[in-house]
Amino acid sequence: MFLAASPPQCAVESGTLCHNVWDVTNNRWLAENSNWMVTKPVTIIAIVIGAYIARWLLHRAIERVTKSGAEGRVPLVLRPLRERAPATIAAMGLLSERRKQRAQTVSSVLRNVTSIAIIVVAAMMVLAQLGQPLGPLLASAGIAGVALGFGAQALVKDVLAGMFMMLEDQYGVGDVVDMGDASGTVEAMGLRVTTLRDGSGVVWYVRNGEVLRLGNKSQGWAMVNVDIPVPFGTDIAAATAVMKRVGDGLASESVWKSDLLADPEVLGVERLSANGMALRITVKTTSQAQWRVARELRGRVTAAFAEAGIESGLPAAPEQGGKA
Repeated sequence: MFLAASPPQCAVESGTLCHNVWDVTNNRWLAENSNWMVTKPVTIIAIVIGAYIARWLLHRAIERVTKSGAEGRVPLVLRPLRERAPATIAAMGLLSERRKQRAQTVSSVLRNVTSIAIIVVAAMMVLAQLGQPLGPLLASAGIAGVALGFGAQALVKDVLAGMFMMLEDQYGVGDVVDMGDASGTVEAMGLRVTTLRDGSGVVWYVRNGEVLRLGNKSQGWAMVNVDIPVPFGTDIAAATAVMKRVGDGLASESVWKSDLLADPEVLGVERLSANGMALRITVKTTSQAQWRVARELRGRVTAAFAEAGIESGLPAAPEQGGKA
């Protein structure tokens, strides 16, 4: 006769999975390992599915608060933030693109943070189910994170700088900016790199973390300073009177009146050089009109000087010749 196998210790308590497997199979090994073969896999699958659902729900919520929706509508996430876009950006149709890039930046950061947090928590829960000690893993992860941080600190610096630039709306698509070594019109903004196109058509890629100072020429208003060089001996009173007449004439024209925030003012002699002097006329304008106002003033003053018989421009430098 064959002796009946004795039940395992885990099958003593009725109602447990081990007890039920023992009753059905009468197999000691299956009963003892039923927890690993059934309960653990089901729990791990439930953790993975729960993490996926949580990630999907959070990403969905982030998308709803960062999506602009109807044309011209400010995304919900940007409403508490200050917007410094000049009026010319809206006139050029770039305001929606500017807002879209800011919203995409916030969305990207939030989505990445939530994804990493959910994945880390889910991975720790899975490892706990597998019986792995989490203490040494967390210590190793901390050391690896410090090493990675030192190795990728330039990348982290660029990303953080780009994120704060967008959140603070320091500049955006369509703005004319001066970043020191590169200046021009902003064509695209990213978390790591800003793309500029200068007046010669050259495209510059500037790392956000390398921008130590930034001048935005498109926000608010601008002060246009036009210097007209004249030789020594010029009748300053007559020249400034001509410049004043030209400035007043420009301000009275309806075509230019909307671009000027104040009447032009003649300051007189601005500087002296070895070859002559410079007379300055200045005017406060809207940011988008500063360059065309400066060109118009310069051309009109030069033409008025010529008409009044006042010489403008500096004399040519004496020719450097050798011995006869």
